[in-house]
Order: sequence, then structure tokens, then C-alpha cells
Amino acid sequence: MQVEYRIEPCKTALTQVRGMPFRWSLNPYMGCAHRCTFCYVRHFEQRADRPSDDRYGRSIRVKSNVAEVLRRELARRSWAQEEVALGTATDPYQPAEGRFRLTRACLSELDASWTPFSIVTRGPLVVRDVDVLQQAGRRAGAEVCFSLPTLDERVWRTTEPGTAPPASRLEAIRRLARAGVEVGVGVAPVLPGLSDAPEQLTAVVRAARSAGARTIWASVVHLRPGVREHFLEALERDWPEEVARYEALFATRAYLPAATTAPILEPVRRAAAMTPGPRRREPRALSPRQLALAV
Repeated sequence: MQVEYRIEPCKTALTQVRGMPFRWSLNPYMGCAHRCTFCYVRHFEQRADRPSDDRYGRSIRVKSNVAEVLRRELARRSWAQEEVALGTATDPYQPAEGRFRLTRACLSELDASWTPFSIVTRGPLVVRDVDVLQQAGRRAGAEVCFSLPTLDERVWRTTEPGTAPPASRLEAIRRLARAGVEVGVGVAPVLPGLSDAPEQLTAVVRAARSAGARTIWASVVHLRPGVREHFLEALERDWPEEVARYEALFATRAYLPAATTAPILEPVRRAAAMTPGPRRREPRALSPRQLALAV
């Protein structure tokens, strides 16, 4: 697929968010070449009157000055060194990062300011930055969470066409864990009828634990406007026999109720409980700002 890279400086780097376990997000790029059929960002693209169909992911905005803007924002006296999440709207380790290295530059700024951060990615390229992750982990804190919905090759190739193979992600987890980096796995999204068989989910958990994942969580796909249309179109092409199931499940809602999702996710919970992950690292060092306050 031909991808256009648009060099567009940004005015702000950090975005304040609500209703999440973190208050701040950071996305060095906008748009994602992974082209996952279930990507929830398509909903926000549609709301912004941008393409949410097959055109999404063909144009990537590169925030060329994002590290410099971030440095200024982190230097403000009002900055409270709260956790920053990367990967909330686009993968920070998609192929563009190999060329532009903006994610690495941002991680270095976060580490220099003793700001804790977490990363969600499907990109094994994160291993390149193990030196920054190690140092940040010893100081303010750094965690990497790999999205790994399935080990099934057909499901992976069809629903995540631009991503690295599951085996590559597991190897990246293994390498980060061996280097002492806090790493976890999100078994998400689970796709009813495609990747929700108990044996499929158990296999993901066991492989993740074997690779060194400390935390494991899971969630079932949700289909908001923009996502729904694209996903059902892809389903009609690749698994036409499943279309009726999804139309019934999501006929009047975008999110499935807990009564429906809990039994689907139970194999993940059970397998994770039966295979405990490694212990958390030692307590982190105090930042210069914290030390000054303690005097």
C-alpha cells in the first residue's frame, strides 16, 4: 500500500483526556499504516469528517517538531509529572517511526523530565529503544503493553494486515522482559466467532506469560459509527458467515454488555491466574523535584 507522509509541525504535544486511567496522552503521528479492520480510531476520523474507510492509513501526519514542543510543556512549573500514555490514537511504533524517530525523541524528553509513561503498540520496533526504556523504568517509570489479540494466522493477517506477526511481537516481549522493562499484553480486541474460542485465548495468555509479560488484560471489540461500517464490510468479504452474528450483537449498541463479554473473557482471566507473571521491579528512584520537596 502506498503511504503518504505529511510533515506538519504541531502547536501542542500533550493532550488532556478524561475517563481513562491516565490524564495525558501523546501521539507523535496521526493516522496509522496498520489498517486494522476493527480500529476504534476510525470513529473519531469519521466525526472529524476524515476518511474512515479503506483510505484511512494511507496518509500519515508526521508532527515533525513534537519533541521540541513536548520539552517546553514538560518544563512548565505547573507540570506535575503525571503519567503520559503513548499509543492512544495511533501506534507510536508503526513503520513511520523507523524513518522519523519521533517516538524515541519524545521518550527521551519524558525520561529527562522524570515523567512516567506507558506505551501501547503492535510494533516490535519498540525494542530499538530498550536503552531509554531501561533508564526511564529505573527513574520515573516506563511500561510497554503489546496488543496481541490472537495467534491465529488467518485472523491476524486478515484483521491486522499492516502489523508484525504475533511471533515477532512475542519475541519483542521476550527481549524487553529480559532487559528488565515492564511489559504486558492486551488481548484486544477479542472478536466473537473469530478469536474467542477458549483454546485460542488460553494460547495467547500462555505464550505471553512464557515471553515474560507481567500484566495481561482483555476486552471485546466495540463497533462505533465509522468502525462498524468498515468492519462489517471487511467481514462480508472475509467471513460472510459471521455477518449475521455481528449484526445481531451490535444491532442497537456499539458496546456489548458485561453479561455478554464476561463469559467470552473468562478464559483469559482463568489462564492469567493460573500462570502468574514476573514480579514488579524494585521501587523507582525519586526525581530531583521530589527530592527537593522532601528536604
